[in-house]
Amino acid sequence: QVQLTESGGGLVQPGGSLTLSCAASGSFFRISSMGWYRQAPRKQRELVAVISLMVGSTHYADSVKGRFTFSRDDANDTVNLQMNNLKPEDTAVYYCNARGRTTAADPTRDYWGQGTQVTVSS
Repeated sequence: QVQLTESGGGLVQPGGSLTLSCAASGSFFRISSMGWYRQAPRKQRELVAVISLMVGSTHYADSVKGRFTFSRDDANDTVNLQMNNLKPEDTAVYYCNARGRTTAADPTRDYWGQGTQVTVSS
């Protein structure tokens, strides 16, 4: 059983910073990517940043480039999203995602955390 647990959300003023963390428990046979998504009220879930573990590259949404940094801590099985210069439009529930499979016989699928609320407001 694989679980992803996010932490680090909260209320911050515009221009402030937050760091989100995602801890993975359980075991994967193979993970192809890990990412952060967000969903604002009345909007569809959107990609924020993703790391391809196969290629070793990181992709950011245009709206967060230069402000957010996605990093891995393999020793602790966590990924982090450092968010700087936050804007009100960054307000959303942020979800951690892992794409992979738990055994060689399983198909590749998406795993999701429960989400953590980020609110940017003065």
